Amino acid sequence: MAATGTEKPGAKAFYVTTPIYYVNDAPHLGHAYTTVAGDVLTRWHRQRGEKVWYLTGTDEHGQKIMRTAEANGVSPQEWCDKLVEEAWKPLWEHLEIANDDFIRTTEKRHTDRVQEFVQDLYDKGEIYKGGYEGPYCVGCEEYKLPGDLIEAEDGTKLCPIHKRPVEILKEENYFFKLSEYGPKLLEFYEANPGFIQPESARNEVVNFVRQGLQDLSISRSTFDWGVPVPWDEKHVIYVWVDALLNYATAVGYGANQEKFETTFPADVHLVGKDILRFHAIIWPAMLMAQGLPVPGRVAANGWLMVGGEKMSKSNLTGIKPQDLTSHFGVDAYRWYFLRAIAFGQDGSFSWEDFTARYTSELANDYGNLASRVAAMVGKYFEGLLPAAEAPGEAEQAVQAGLATAVAEADRKIGEELDFQGGILAIFDFVKQVNGYITEQEPWKVARDDSAEGRAKLAAILYTAAESLRAVAVLLNAVMPGTSGKLWDSLGAEPALGPLADQTIESAGAWGLLPSGVTVTKGAILFPRLEEPKKD
Repeated sequence: MAATGTEKPGAKAFYVTTPIYYVNDAPHLGHAYTTVAGDVLTRWHRQRGEKVWYLTGTDEHGQKIMRTAEANGVSPQEWCDKLVEEAWKPLWEHLEIANDDFIRTTEKRHTDRVQEFVQDLYDKGEIYKGGYEGPYCVGCEEYKLPGDLIEAEDGTKLCPIHKRPVEILKEENYFFKLSEYGPKLLEFYEANPGFIQPESARNEVVNFVRQGLQDLSISRSTFDWGVPVPWDEKHVIYVWVDALLNYATAVGYGANQEKFETTFPADVHLVGKDILRFHAIIWPAMLMAQGLPVPGRVAANGWLMVGGEKMSKSNLTGIKPQDLTSHFGVDAYRWYFLRAIAFGQDGSFSWEDFTARYTSELANDYGNLASRVAAMVGKYFEGLLPAAEAPGEAEQAVQAGLATAVAEADRKIGEELDFQGGILAIFDFVKQVNGYITEQEPWKVARDDSAEGRAKLAAILYTAAESLRAVAVLLNAVMPGTSGKLWDSLGAEPALGPLADQTIESAGAWGLLPSGVTVTKGAILFPRLEEPKKD
């Protein structure tokens, strides 16, 4: 994405990460939900004129990947290569994800640095050798506490997330002295109350740490698909230690100090709530042990639910994003999940809800507004945007509404990660502009051929077009394709430059769209939906 030209050289980047996703299968809506949220957040900060770095990628080691590859008759590396190149990367491109890097944990730039990090901890006395026996969930790649498990009707102990039996493992492993970091973590949480969001997630983590932490097994010796422990190659590094370090290795840890210092730590780690403890407990403890700065914020989003179950491949509720984009379009897809679900809370998906919101808010409110304004400028002013004289009270109210919408959206999206609230603020302004046009009745004003009548009509249509100019900027992070079409329809680029260069601050300024630009009625932004195909 183009920069705005206001970035400060050498300034720290606003650094956002998604989890790195397991490549045991193709991505589903849950993966895309987090990734789109990160894309909207980073696009928004770019439009603030900030230096930004957005990282996503894939987690390719561990027992789960090894077993999946074996079940498909290929090597783990072959399996990972196939899934990444044929499923994961193409989907992010399809969804217009503007990530700056894509890290794979099988890459040498990562594995070499992981070994160095763990070796440093070992040399400092932070790692020791010991034995462990306990319930292990391969799906989570995590030893479970007995109190975390649920019981099936036959008495079998199940993982509460995957609803599958755990395995009792007994190994001689290497351990990180995590238990020593409980007091330090609690002190840090107290000093940084916004470190974990939402508040319910913070409370969960704080209560867990207060109960006392166990030392963390950081190696496995019963399989070999992983990064070898540098001082003992009979062991591989625990997949979560390997995975968490991607946030450092991808931005130059141990290889590019300048890049590392101007990017790390992450300002926001976006994670699913099922992996919150790894990011809010283990990850900061590892960084503290190494004397590195901890992240600014760990934001846990809720689960997407279908039929009351978390959406996942293992629960057979996974839905491909392409199933929805082929029907609603990519931009509507990006908009819907952030609009319909409060970030940080669980949310249910249904075709009926998506269809209703698409029709009401996108097609009727937003798309129809753009179409009507372009049509009236074409009909009454031969497609040339008229100049507006001194605004009246009605026009001043629209200007005030825009200022409110920009401030509210910037606070909600840019600071609070309240994507739903920010989008609603923008669409409240869209509704206000629709109401303004309904009240002013430009089709009736057009019957008055006097100079006063023409001036009033010009003021109405300029106000509407200028409002749409601002909306195109505000929604560019959420719906870049549609915003680009609207920007072109308004004739904005020749006069104001590319949409990507427009700042959030400029969206709130009034009168930037110059009179005389050619306004054209392009393709309908949100076409009427066809009936979905039945299987």
